[in-house]
Amino acid sequence: MLANAPLSPPAVLQAIEQATQTLQFTMASDPLTGSLLRTLASTKPASAFLELGTGTGMGTAWILDGMDATSKLITVDTDERASAVARRHLGHDPRVTFYITDGGEFLHKLKAQGARFDFIFADTWPGKFTHLEVALGLLNVGGLYIVDDLLPQASWPEEHAPKVANFIATLRQRTDLTLTWLNWSTGLLLAAKSG
Repeated sequence: MLANAPLSPPAVLQAIEQATQTLQFTMASDPLTGSLLRTLASTKPASAFLELGTGTGMGTAWILDGMDATSKLITVDTDERASAVARRHLGHDPRVTFYITDGGEFLHKLKAQGARFDFIFADTWPGKFTHLEVALGLLNVGGLYIVDDLLPQASWPEEHAPKVANFIATLRQRTDLTLTWLNWSTGLLLAAKSG
């Protein structure tokens, strides 16, 4: 990608970025990841979206910017303070519903309800390093599963790198996903459910 290529971020993103800095929240989604999320979201009209790890809403804003008017997004996080930033700036959008709860428990609840999704962005441990089978079980055939933060980061806790290695090894064994690994942004995985 050209280093200076304009990303044309969502109009609300600047306000979210400022609030994120004020909160000193350091785990917000990268703008390059956001741009990809928006593009991928635009390929799923009239679809159900799930974001695991709302944070302050950086990724949420990009996803919403790519979604059409008939799509719906559910986003979940355990961090009330961070999620409050997202709700303050994005809560007026009727397409998005916010939940503050444990992501793993929430995934099990969605499974019990028979929920299905066309797009899952896993930006926290549940749905990626834990509860992976549950998350992938919610994905429709043809649905997209996107993960970021797979390249080493200075902010990673010591136990993070082995979890990434195990995650990658697990996905490589699956036969129901078509995978693309991107050495780009914070390290991305794009997977499509094939059966």
